[in-house]
Amino acid sequence: MIRTVIIDDEEDARSTLRAFIKQYCPQAEVVGEADGVQEGYRKILGEDPDLVLLDIQMEDGTGFDLLEKIRSPHFQVIFTTAFDEFAIKAFKYSAIDYLLKPIDPDELIEAVSKAKHTNTPTEQIDHMLDYRKTGATDRLTLSSQEGITVVKMANILRLESESNYTNFHLVSGERILVPKSMKEFENLLPKATFFRTHQSHIINLEYVKKFVKEDGGYILMSDGTEVLVARRRKDEFLSFLTGK
Repeated sequence: MIRTVIIDDEEDARSTLRAFIKQYCPQAEVVGEADGVQEGYRKILGEDPDLVLLDIQMEDGTGFDLLEKIRSPHFQVIFTTAFDEFAIKAFKYSAIDYLLKPIDPDELIEAVSKAKHTNTPTEQIDHMLDYRKTGATDRLTLSSQEGITVVKMANILRLESESNYTNFHLVSGERILVPKSMKEFENLLPKATFFRTHQSHIINLEYVKKFVKEDGGYILMSDGTEVLVARRRKDEFLSFLTGK
């Protein structure tokens, strides 16, 4: 039996995966569940699973944060997530699979069947962490009403929150309105380049023209846009800007 742990911060998602595994994957057994990074870490240490079904975006961090806490991994990983912003094919070279929610039972069956036939767990997770650290993925796939657009991160000037939508402002002047909250993108963008200045704004530091101290302080972007900086974020932003 493939000892399996499910880690997802949504109870309904865990319930669905548990039911699908019981019904469609007789070679697997769910031995534990967790709703976040910290609990997931403890569950993995306690259960020593063969396979982890891992969400990427959770309340207390990301699936990658969890993997970085495991020094000697002895399990395989299948991502189960609602996010397709990173290039899915690039993840597949290292993970067993990358399943988008709502989970398709046939795709889950195929993914679990790979657990005993893929590369070793240590190699798999090392590849994933290297992939994240080196920034091998330099694109986002954005789904909007107009269609699906593949955007290079280097061409993103800034993000602006509009209720439960996010407006991507590109260097070219193009705007793409995506029906997801900005919080859902924050941890997917490289922190060395993108900075959240305010509840409603994330900027690409490469396109900062200057910081203006008047009126409480604001950022002037290369396209002339003035972006607010929250008072509590100002010192951190200036540290990023000056490298101190």
